[in-house]
Amino acid sequence: MLSAKSLFQEILDNDESFRLFCSIAASGESQGGWENARIAALVPPSARELAPKITRHGADEDKHGRIFNALMNKRGLTPVEVPADTDYTMLLERHGIGLAHDKLRSRQPLTVRDIVTYLAHSRVTEQRASEQMELLVRHFADHPDIGRAIRMISEDEDRHLAYCHEELLRFASAGHDHAIRRTLRACALAEIRVYRDVSLAVMARMGGILGWSRARAATLAAAIHTVYAYERVAGWRRMVSLKMPEHRDALGGPAPPAPEVV
Repeated sequence: MLSAKSLFQEILDNDESFRLFCSIAASGESQGGWENARIAALVPPSARELAPKITRHGADEDKHGRIFNALMNKRGLTPVEVPADTDYTMLLERHGIGLAHDKLRSRQPLTVRDIVTYLAHSRVTEQRASEQMELLVRHFADHPDIGRAIRMISEDEDRHLAYCHEELLRFASAGHDHAIRRTLRACALAEIRVYRDVSLAVMARMGGILGWSRARAATLAAAIHTVYAYERVAGWRRMVSLKMPEHRDALGGPAPPAPEVV
């Protein structure tokens, strides 16, 4: 029976598919770490109190990248080059979502509107990350090789999502509500398209590695399109709602020590 658990178990059991999975994940997390570090360095004076939280967000993403690389290293594997059609982070940028890398590479301070854009983009993508890690934890929390790693990353993603909710609500109360709502909607609708395309590309490559039949590959592709259809009609709304999280100041204080080996 085809299920999320059986699908990931198959990917986990094969060195080449596991290497591709971890390489894609590590690359995306490392890219997120760089983006957050640059945003923290360019925060405008009126929002300087956010800089330590953005820095911690970036440090967490860097930690996640190291964790995925460590998981490969434990099996004697080295990262592979990430195929362009599976690069979620870069594809989002090409769709105009988030802050352009050219802007982040400059020395020009960001504006408050830029910070709102960053937070809205993060709120949407952290929703996806939180849900994906929750799914892995549900099925593999006690796995001897990856259990500890995915539990740690899942807890971080939940904190990141709480931080985005709280900071966006703070900016909304300061008069940015309309811009936040508009940006959230645009980010969510673009993200679900990119997520569909990346999912199709990743599954096609996994199918090639694992020798899936045409029927199985077609079934998985149909499932991805079904999820997209639901998200296009209604599912995207879960990515744009805002509520004060139970865990307040989720990224306040120094980041805990990051383990280099998992």
